[in-house]
Amino acid sequence: MSELKKAVILLSGGLDSATVLAIAKSRGYECYTISFDYGQRHCAEIEAAIKISQEFGAKQHKTVVINLADFGGSALTDDAIDVPVTPSEGIPITYVPARNTVFLSLALAWSEVLGANDIFIGVNAVDYSGYPDCRPEYINAFEEMANLATKNGVEGARLNIQAPLIHMSKAKIIETGVTLGVDYRQTVSCYQADKEGAACGVCDSCRLRRQGFEEASVKDMTVYR
Repeated sequence: MSELKKAVILLSGGLDSATVLAIAKSRGYECYTISFDYGQRHCAEIEAAIKISQEFGAKQHKTVVINLADFGGSALTDDAIDVPVTPSEGIPITYVPARNTVFLSLALAWSEVLGANDIFIGVNAVDYSGYPDCRPEYINAFEEMANLATKNGVEGARLNIQAPLIHMSKAKIIETGVTLGVDYRQTVSCYQADKEGAACGVCDSCRLRRQGFEEASVKDMTVYR
């Protein structure tokens, strides 16, 4: 029997990353999931990630601690900045400086150790077009850098950064996940969820999530406080 191909999956515990894990598994990958305790407002999403990883039979899960709150500069990592409850133009204050670059770099390190040639990330350029590190150009640039900067890449084992949701609407993401068996009740998307994971219902992430369920004609089982 041939050995399963390995992939590292960035798993935040939210709706998008849970769908990405389901996609990777459906494509026949042996999945290694990685989450980050980066000084965000709550840890409910990390607890959700662990449960989702187990639910989909990931080979291994890691939670990496790296405190981006030391730098602040985002409503998600700085308590002095309020989480916005109305859409804004330009790059939102919920953008965390260099977050995806940091996360992908650490996932890249683990992928080298594992001998995994694929990293999956749930970035989306449709709903989060204001985030510079969610654009296709960014993903392509990071992939090229990764292949220049790693032993595996230099020796010819090309690394692929897979972003299967990047051009999907939130409704399409939900439809895909439902087909693949994702239980969205387990996911936490809210920027300011409470300790139990109950969502605020008013932040951008909650608004987009609720709108996605409505447009997909799927019942929203999210617990709102």
